[in-house]
Amino acid sequence: MLRRIVFSASLAGALAGLFLFAIQAVFVNPLIIEAETYENASKPAATATTTTDHAAEHAHDEGEDENRALWTAFTNIITGIGFGLLLIAGFAMRGDIDLRRGILWGVAGFIAFNLAPALGLPPELPADFAAPLAARQMWWVMTVVATAGGLALIAFTQSWLTRIIGLVVIAVPHIIGAPHPDQAGGLAPDDLRWQFQIAALVTMALFWAALGGLSGYFYQRFEDA
Repeated sequence: MLRRIVFSASLAGALAGLFLFAIQAVFVNPLIIEAETYENASKPAATATTTTDHAAEHAHDEGEDENRALWTAFTNIITGIGFGLLLIAGFAMRGDIDLRRGILWGVAGFIAFNLAPALGLPPELPADFAAPLAARQMWWVMTVVATAGGLALIAFTQSWLTRIIGLVVIAVPHIIGAPHPDQAGGLAPDDLRWQFQIAALVTMALFWAALGGLSGYFYQRFEDA
């Protein structure tokens, strides 16, 4: 059983992580790079440099972009495997999982880990104004736990009372409210911020659907093998 869980999570997580890396490169990363131009423009101007200095700076930027791409791909794969282990551990407890049901589990994962937290703390661009990190992390964790627990009560119980309790549990973090900075927005234009928030959520929704479907497929396939 353990080998089946690890193999399924590793294959599904690696493939879903690479898929996320690809769609982020097309839809998300260009928006981040554009936002960084506003962040860099706000910094004090550098002193004059020679042609040699410009060439060295260009080579450094190319190397930095390659390192960023490799690191992003690596972290996406590790993230995919980690979330895959969570999903397949749930599969092992519930049973009767296939690709379609796996996608439904993936949608639940997206709601718990991305959509619900984004209602209070939308995805942030570089140089966006933000509340203190510790406060945001605490609210994010509370929201994920409450949403996952509430969804479990709604999906896996038959009593309407427990389902209503599940809805209340999901709502609690939003009733408390997410921490926000004194000033909203950031250095980048609001239009760019909206584009980024939508792109980030859509790519994560696709990632979770792929991860859930692949996890369900491999988990069932290794059972049948």
